Amino acid sequence: MANLEQQNNDIMYRPELPTERKNRRRGPIRALIPYLGPAFMVSVGYMDPGNWGTNIAAGSRFGYTLLWVLLMSNLMALLLQTMAAKLGLITGRTLAGMCRDQFNPVVNWFLWIVAEIAMMATDLAEFLGAALGFTILFGWPLLFSGVVTAVVVFGILSLYKYGFRYVELTIAGMVAIIALAYVVQLFITPPEWSGVARGVLIPHLSNADALMVAIGMLGATVMPHNLYLHSGLVQARQPVERTGRRHRSGLRDLHTRKLFRLAVLDSLSAMNGAWLVNSAMVIVAASAFHFHNPPIPVESITVAHQTLGDLFHGTSQFVFGFALLMAGISSSATGTLAGQIVYEGFMHRRMNVFLRRFITMAPAITVLVLMQFLPGRVSDVDVLVWSQVCLSFALPFAIIPLVLFTQRKDLMHEHRNLPLTNVLAWISTAIVVGLNMYLLWGFFTG
Repeated sequence: MANLEQQNNDIMYRPELPTERKNRRRGPIRALIPYLGPAFMVSVGYMDPGNWGTNIAAGSRFGYTLLWVLLMSNLMALLLQTMAAKLGLITGRTLAGMCRDQFNPVVNWFLWIVAEIAMMATDLAEFLGAALGFTILFGWPLLFSGVVTAVVVFGILSLYKYGFRYVELTIAGMVAIIALAYVVQLFITPPEWSGVARGVLIPHLSNADALMVAIGMLGATVMPHNLYLHSGLVQARQPVERTGRRHRSGLRDLHTRKLFRLAVLDSLSAMNGAWLVNSAMVIVAASAFHFHNPPIPVESITVAHQTLGDLFHGTSQFVFGFALLMAGISSSATGTLAGQIVYEGFMHRRMNVFLRRFITMAPAITVLVLMQFLPGRVSDVDVLVWSQVCLSFALPFAIIPLVLFTQRKDLMHEHRNLPLTNVLAWISTAIVVGLNMYLLWGFFTG
């Protein structure tokens, strides 16, 4: 039983990596490509429909002035995701598995329940985003769009049988489509670049409403399931022997520092890419809605889609809807993987990925049924807000164990956090947790 989690990761997450000799023949750029992927899978969660809602609200209501929040959020997320990757590489355990090893059963049961609630809340928003994408593109009923979403996500997960690399490449392709869509949107709604630069570099909060939107942007960026996911997926890049077993400790130690550098490069590429896409969302919303005469405050994804079509032309409307569809489908697939890693880490048992999809899909289908048959009583905005509340509640119970583990010498050895890293990690933790708790308090107190 002690090696169950390791065996699961070997079976599920390990692509076929080239040998060092092949890498030398490939050249430096091509040699890097097989080691890139885990952070791009994680970055999908930073562009999910929850981010779309907060980014559209920020741009339409406050123009470019909250772009600095995305930069700050990205730096925090980059630090925390790199720490999650390091934990997985050095210990060979996921964040959930390390919690199971280090905490008593009562604490673990509590952490597992909180994590599962966060997984379902995340999947709810992502599933809803994909269903909305089908609905606004093709005019289908929302419930039927949800069924189609489930079928498509099952299709992506079925690529497992051909190797996990195919899943990575499929999702990376969707991320590329989202990025390309917003490049097109920037040409359709050209921004004032000097105002964009000021918004990125000069922190500014005009009023209390801007503060609440800024907190929502931060909460939609740093999410607990991404920390669990990254600590599991990064283990795919551990060197393996021809027998399929991992290298013994000596050779593993020899490669660990190199693997961590590659993981940092992977994270830098993916996280900064997600930051640029999120920034583009705010810029497009600001250019299209805030600087319109008169300004149009938009806080609903469906209203944003319709308004773009009214203000510009069908191309902008289609590009927006297609990018939303790609964001919802890809994030829903990675959310399933995160839930599986959480379950296997805490429970030390294997769960079929399709069964996991059915479990996390059930609340989302229930909400879509309510939205279909009780129109006006359950809105997409309400669902996104409640999912954010659940994530705010769960966030401290993922971040704090991560920081505690990565600063311990007995677990990380010479790879433990540097003193400066610890200071930055605890400052980031205090900011993220504090602002999310403030958002939670503000929600319940009105």
